[in-house]
Amino acid sequence: MPASQSIRIERACSADLPALVELLAALFAIESDFSADRSKQRRGLELLLAQADDRAVLLVARSNDGGAVGMASAQLVISSAEGAPSAWIEDVVVQQSLRGQGIARLLLQELLTWAQRHGATRAQLLADSRNKPALEFYRHIGWQPTQLSAWRRSLQNR
Repeated sequence: MPASQSIRIERACSADLPALVELLAALFAIESDFSADRSKQRRGLELLLAQADDRAVLLVARSNDGGAVGMASAQLVISSAEGAPSAWIEDVVVQQSLRGQGIARLLLQELLTWAQRHGATRAQLLADSRNKPALEFYRHIGWQPTQLSAWRRSLQNR
């Protein structure tokens, strides 16, 4: 039986934070733009949990024993191109031993349902350009690359 058949997708809670921080550490280990800082990741997850339901959602994929084996989050921003909210999806990660079994697809489906329920007309996400399995996965489930490139600038030491 595929792992996705025994997985429940639920809203995360504060008791999930230690496991979610570890999932983010695994994600950031394969992303060249970020590095794991467990205190920052915990603070970010706490901020997500504190958001109103119509602004952000943090989901967890739970195994039969209740353990967190995957996660993903979405936040709404206003898109002037769409004239409507757009969902910004982040932190899509599944425990390595369970990847390829449909869990990330379930997480994303639930995020898209949440986004549509709150008026979003588009969803977007970033993926490391060298993470070929992730890029192939997103393409396989119907996501399309854009001609835009992501840019960033730190605001901490200004």
